[in-house]
Amino acid sequence: MKALPKAAWLGGMLCALAAMPAAAQQCEEITLGAAISLTGKYATNGIHTQNGYEYAITKIDEAGGIRFGGKCYRFEVIYYDDESKGDRGATLAERLINQDNIQYMLGPYSSGLVKAIAPVTEKYRIPMVEAEGASRALFNKGYKYLFAVLSTSEQYLASAIQLAAEQAEKAGKSASSVRVAVAVENDPFSLDIRAGVLEDASKYGMRVVIDEKLPRDLSDMSAILTKVKVIRPDVLIVSGHSKGAATAVRQIGEQKIDVPMIAITHCEAADVVGKFGANANGFLCSTQWAETLTYEDAIFGSAAEYELGFKAAYPEYKNKKVPYQTAQASAAVYVFKDAFERANSLDKEAVRDAIAETDLSTFYGNIRFSENGNNIAKPMVLRQIQNGEYHVVAPSEFASHALDWPRRVR
Repeated sequence: MKALPKAAWLGGMLCALAAMPAAAQQCEEITLGAAISLTGKYATNGIHTQNGYEYAITKIDEAGGIRFGGKCYRFEVIYYDDESKGDRGATLAERLINQDNIQYMLGPYSSGLVKAIAPVTEKYRIPMVEAEGASRALFNKGYKYLFAVLSTSEQYLASAIQLAAEQAEKAGKSASSVRVAVAVENDPFSLDIRAGVLEDASKYGMRVVIDEKLPRDLSDMSAILTKVKVIRPDVLIVSGHSKGAATAVRQIGEQKIDVPMIAITHCEAADVVGKFGANANGFLCSTQWAETLTYEDAIFGSAAEYELGFKAAYPEYKNKKVPYQTAQASAAVYVFKDAFERANSLDKEAVRDAIAETDLSTFYGNIRFSENGNNIAKPMVLRQIQNGEYHVVAPSEFASHALDWPRRVR
């Protein structure tokens, strides 16, 4: 099993200590565990997630650490690479708990990996705050130690169906005249997105004319796009994490697919603007968070300040949007800080109970958990890429720009 190499880990620790505020250096450590995808098909978002965790730890240190019981504490994280494999993630969770004596866990990337790890953390009664597993199926199993800061996945692209209905009615047509095409990865997250889209389409009486699974390796959806080109639906929905998003934008551009509305997930994480330029214009992109929203808190400041601060700390993001996966990872660490301080204890059961009672306003949005552990206080938003920029177009109360419709083939 892979942890960070010892020399690199020690070197990183020394650098972190050198950069750490003097007050934080005097704080005792609270060690969190994380099995996360640093290699494999989810590596891109796994690294975004790890960066979000580490940035939050730095910001909490700068703000004076975690304080309760007359003491100061700071977070450290033991990471292992799950290689984007569920069985490996479960094995690493066991290792973190039984060998590293971890009492509190940060989640992995993807619903599938959370699904693999959650039975382990539940078995050992280890509180886990996760930021990247949105499948609603995670929250109907009666878990008491699993908490997620993000909105559940059936909400991701449902607003695209509402937008399509609105545009049809503006054009003098009925919402039921809209024809929908769906192409998703065969994983829990994307299947939930499909379910949410089909449910909303059914409410409007829309007809689903294509309903396909993406190929396992997510590298070629040309066969599906050939069907799209022949059938000419009004809306195309695609979900396949970062790799699927990149494939969709690339091949839709190559095949000059002319669909009035195309909505996909993971635009920012896949850097579709940076990779494909004008071919990305017009795409609708679901997001858990945007830097233009009016959320703020005492640690990170406003959503816009989070964006600026994170880019200063991680220059590799300078010329692209900070992905929401990074922002929600930081929010997960913030939830732990808040819970420890309210619990006034290191006891994991007291911390678990404090997490369950979270009612927190953050730069990422409001966080309040249902009895099932999902966040019920924050909506999804939908952005459209217009002239290479991401602009919020839905829901209407959050919209900064009008929808560019129909999407024009470049």
